[in-house]
Amino acid sequence: MSLPTILVADDDRSIRTVLSQALGRAGYQVRATAHAATLWQWVEEGEGDLVITDVVMPDINGLDLIPRIRRVRPDLRVVVMSAQSTLTTAVQATQRGAFEYLPKPFDLKEVLAVVARALATPATVVPAPAVAQPEEQMPLIGRSVVMQDIYRIIARLTTSDLTVMISGESGTGKELVARALHEYGRRRAGPFVAINMAAVPRDMIESELFGHERGAFAGATSRVAGRFEQAAGGTLFLDEIGDMPPEAQTRLLRVLQDGEFTTVGGVQPVQANVRIIAATHRDLRQAIRAGTFREDLYYRLNVVPMRLPPLRERVEDIPLLARHFLNACQEDGTPAKMLDDAAIAPLQAYRWPGNVRELENLMRRLNALYPQETLGADLIEHELAEAQAMSTPAAEGVPRDNETLSDAVGRHIRHFLETGQDGMPLHDIYDKVIAEVERPLITMTLSATRGNQIKAAAMLGLNRNTLRKKIRDLDIPVVRGGG
Repeated sequence: MSLPTILVADDDRSIRTVLSQALGRAGYQVRATAHAATLWQWVEEGEGDLVITDVVMPDINGLDLIPRIRRVRPDLRVVVMSAQSTLTTAVQATQRGAFEYLPKPFDLKEVLAVVARALATPATVVPAPAVAQPEEQMPLIGRSVVMQDIYRIIARLTTSDLTVMISGESGTGKELVARALHEYGRRRAGPFVAINMAAVPRDMIESELFGHERGAFAGATSRVAGRFEQAAGGTLFLDEIGDMPPEAQTRLLRVLQDGEFTTVGGVQPVQANVRIIAATHRDLRQAIRAGTFREDLYYRLNVVPMRLPPLRERVEDIPLLARHFLNACQEDGTPAKMLDDAAIAPLQAYRWPGNVRELENLMRRLNALYPQETLGADLIEHELAEAQAMSTPAAEGVPRDNETLSDAVGRHIRHFLETGQDGMPLHDIYDKVIAEVERPLITMTLSATRGNQIKAAAMLGLNRNTLRKKIRDLDIPVVRGGG
């Protein structure tokens, strides 16, 4: 039995050499070329069991080659590589029929895993036709590994109406991802309708979602369509789903189960022709344990989970984001400004408790307040020092002088009671505060013991089984091999 042959096309000689050597050591035969035309000739002649191609080639764009390959060799898998690591590239590669998209620089172990999976997967799926791409203005910016994973998920969902649950801290861009899922999806011709559950009075949420009939309640002088009707044919984005009251959760569950709803005060069912995308910054599993969120609704919504990383987990994306936000300031009529190279270091060293939203606000503030065309490290450090002085010690991990743990926790709770979280009123704060304290306490103790649960339990004064249950209930990552 002959060994599988991998056809590699990349105009970078070092890439061709590295891939040829790695694939050869893995037991494959390899033919490599710097030209897409040569690759096409090999494909037409019936050579190769798998194609790995770059996007930017000197003669033909690798993405344009995919549909041609699929027409003449529908059984031939194509893996796309690209240094243009954007959402658009990932989506285009998927929609034109690529088996997988690999951003450069790539990990050789991942390449070999993709090759093995591609050769073992039956080629029975007909690729979706290429569609017009929206301008990348939304935008999802970043070339970090975690953002590439987000791009891949969005690309794979372009032909699906599966329900998506987006989780992440405030300011990480959950609505941007929801809009991307809509704009690149098959419902892009329909409306995108968003509703923030935390911003709607609890007694009005059902009316906002499902609409109401005339006379349904005091002040209802006419029939009003709810968000489900407004989003018909498109996408309904349910932001901060964890703040939905129990009675509205029950009605939403029925809609997801039956595909129809009735307006408040109505009797005739209305078809729910929408795709649902939900988002939250809360731990919904903790809310389920606290009895504030329905477990059956959670599993209906959490069909495809997406976690957005905080900015501190993708610091390599900060220069791209910062420069993008500065360029965007020109739309306000202000002159273009630049970041000095030395200004990047303090930006990447900061913790960013407000995530991408805080970075955007900083760039807009710098653009508005300072006349310099080039913004240096001194200005950045000054602004970040001001922000750090205003933030709570919990965000920085450093207590104030002579401040006890009780003082710090009390100040946090006082702030929450006065302002709410994200400006919204809180409820069930006992369970939330306990969870907020328990999770970092256990996480940091496990880190201090290098994952040794026996030592961690002893330090915490807990029974080991109790610790294990808390680790499971709080969904705390476990370092394997620590006992």
